[in-house]
Amino acid sequence: MLLLDFFCPSAHPTDSPKSVLIVNKLRTKPVLDAIHAFLAHIRLRYPHVRVYHPDSGSVADGVDLWQPSEPDHKIDLVITLGGDGTILHASSLFKVGAVPPVLSFSMGTLGFLLPFHVDDFGRALESVFNGSATVLYRMRLACEFFGKHGEKCNDENNSQDWQVMNEVALHRGSSPHLNTIDAFVDGQHLTEAVSDGLIVSTPTGSTAYSLSAGGPIVHPSLSAIVLTPICPRSLSFRPLVFPASSSITLRIGDRSRAPAGVSMDGQVARVLHPGESITVRASAHPIPCINRSSLATSPTVGSEGVPPGKEDDWVRDINNLLQYNATFRSKALTAHHNRN
Repeated sequence: MLLLDFFCPSAHPTDSPKSVLIVNKLRTKPVLDAIHAFLAHIRLRYPHVRVYHPDSGSVADGVDLWQPSEPDHKIDLVITLGGDGTILHASSLFKVGAVPPVLSFSMGTLGFLLPFHVDDFGRALESVFNGSATVLYRMRLACEFFGKHGEKCNDENNSQDWQVMNEVALHRGSSPHLNTIDAFVDGQHLTEAVSDGLIVSTPTGSTAYSLSAGGPIVHPSLSAIVLTPICPRSLSFRPLVFPASSSITLRIGDRSRAPAGVSMDGQVARVLHPGESITVRASAHPIPCINRSSLATSPTVGSEGVPPGKEDDWVRDINNLLQYNATFRSKALTAHHNRN
């Protein structure tokens, strides 16, 4: 885990965040109530901060519409309210250039990307503004599409920029036939994959779709790219882990009986036909996610735990959310212990 320079204690008070972007997908009453609580707290404790929202519909008085094309709409901190999908949505808002630190809050849901519960928002904001917040730089993937003759193509939304936080998935969709996909690593042909599809994931995405398809669990602090097949015809086709310096190209084979739908972090990007390809590599702009262990409190002498910034949130999540290596007996004992 790294200490983000922007949030390091400084003799210059102007180094603290001056603008905040609030991102939420749902507009339920609990979410809207949380937004109003955030705004009241920010106005009371940090009155110099300007608050933005990416949607055209106003969520509250005093919140400005964020337009990334406006040069004066620079964001210093992103606050997300919701589940893991809300963080992925926030990532998609910054397809070009660096991403501001992301402070994410859950609304009662569990997930690997939810460092804080919304009840802790006061202490979490204090950690950010007083400079004690630590961050984990979560790797993203940059993607480019190419046509049959190697020409670079826009996607169906007329954009060449795709940066994803979890995974890129090629799949046969509604076709009854398997995909035939040629996989290249740094220009070298790796294999011809006949399968339902292929997944290229980040370490963060290794606990998402890739894990369901039998891929490995990779610590998010590592720089790596995971290639995972989806229901391959060959039983010897196992998941692979490549260094982040690798460039992976997936080309739909000329003999493929099915096109491949491309989805990125759960968003449908486009359909690739025989001869077309996508190249995936590590993005130069990861997501700096503020850690749950950044809470502006320190354990008292003799208490259990470790100082803020030292605890490995990922290990805790693997045990709590995945019940990693838990036997049926130990699960039952845990449930009994919790009831008592």
